[in-house]
Amino acid sequence: MTSRQYRDGRRVGSPVPCPASRRCVGIGDPGTLACLEEERHEPLSPRMPQSSPSGQGGTRGHLRNVLRKLLTQPQQAKADVLSLEEILAEGVEESDASSQGSGSEGPVRLSRTRTKALQEAMYYSAEHGYVDITMELRALGVPWKLHIWIESLRTSFSQSRYSVVQSLLRDFSSIKEEEYNEELVTEGLQLMFDILKTSKNDSVIQQLAAIFTHCYGSSPIPSIPEVRKTLPARLDPHFLNNKEMSDVTFLVEGKLFYAHKVLLVTASNRFKTLMTNKSEQDGDSSKTIEISDMKYHIFQMMMQYLYYGGTESMEIPTADILELLSAASLFQLDALQRHCEILCSQTLSVESAVNTYKYAKIHNAPELALFCEGFFLKHMKALLEQDAFRQLIYGRSSKVQGLDPLQDLQNTLAERVHSVYITSRV
Repeated sequence: MTSRQYRDGRRVGSPVPCPASRRCVGIGDPGTLACLEEERHEPLSPRMPQSSPSGQGGTRGHLRNVLRKLLTQPQQAKADVLSLEEILAEGVEESDASSQGSGSEGPVRLSRTRTKALQEAMYYSAEHGYVDITMELRALGVPWKLHIWIESLRTSFSQSRYSVVQSLLRDFSSIKEEEYNEELVTEGLQLMFDILKTSKNDSVIQQLAAIFTHCYGSSPIPSIPEVRKTLPARLDPHFLNNKEMSDVTFLVEGKLFYAHKVLLVTASNRFKTLMTNKSEQDGDSSKTIEISDMKYHIFQMMMQYLYYGGTESMEIPTADILELLSAASLFQLDALQRHCEILCSQTLSVESAVNTYKYAKIHNAPELALFCEGFFLKHMKALLEQDAFRQLIYGRSSKVQGLDPLQDLQNTLAERVHSVYITSRV
């Protein structure tokens, strides 16, 4: 029997019976697994026990008992080993039947040699879509290899076998972290995020969230670095909003704010363009520039940053940080914007994370957005309880705003896994 006769766990064409003369040379032998799969798909076979009216339960129980019998055979010469056909023909012995009923005896004790053989069998069954056999082997105590787990999840998801998907997701934590490799980054995460995008099952979504948090790890989210930038010019704070010595006036929320061109034109290209355009349009007839969509006290704090030459002496209320970040982004004041990003990261909470992330994406603050994504991954189960977060990752409004948070989360988690589990080993 060759593996080509099977696809996605189902036989293609006529079955090839397991010859009575065949000897089971090893549990990992492909022929052994193919014969087991054939028996699983023939619940009405005369060789199978007929104790279960539905057939499915009896078949699955018998499958486990066959595997157990293979495992409990003593290490004998090959000529004395029962063939798989003979084991199947015997049916369920009393000792095996009792274990089928209780299901409480736990995994079979495995020697190192048999564990290796069983893992080979598990690999073969996963590669060829024999999900039931893979899961039975796991139930017998065979440890997961990452590749086998990913292929089993892929097959179960493609066949819409969501109960198996849930079992696999629950068991992810049993995979050793030293197993985490490039395949997890390139294949496993992509598959799990595909499931997250399409699943309507809340249990599956919560299990995926737990896996993402586990993969992100317990170490802190990388902090946002400061931007060390000295302003090209500064004036004594005495000149801040001083009417007598100003040469340009701003109108913000109906209030006037007095400033100095020599400071502003060197502060950023945005201010320089604003000063130049105003002079060309109005000449010297008008010195007032109207600033819309900004609160007066926010504009005042921004100007204070320019006149004081930095953020050291500034006290920014938590409620104003995002609006000041927006103003700094608009007027291209990189150091002030980064300072606001750092303050946001220090005060981030489950309640504020979604709004902060949106601000970061809209106002071109990639470092803050990356920090928010790390926060999402660390607290995903709690965030999924909030409608705002579910709307962010599933809602149409995110796409309208040009946001793709799930792809961003996948990219951030991939970088984190690569950094923590792969690069660190080199």
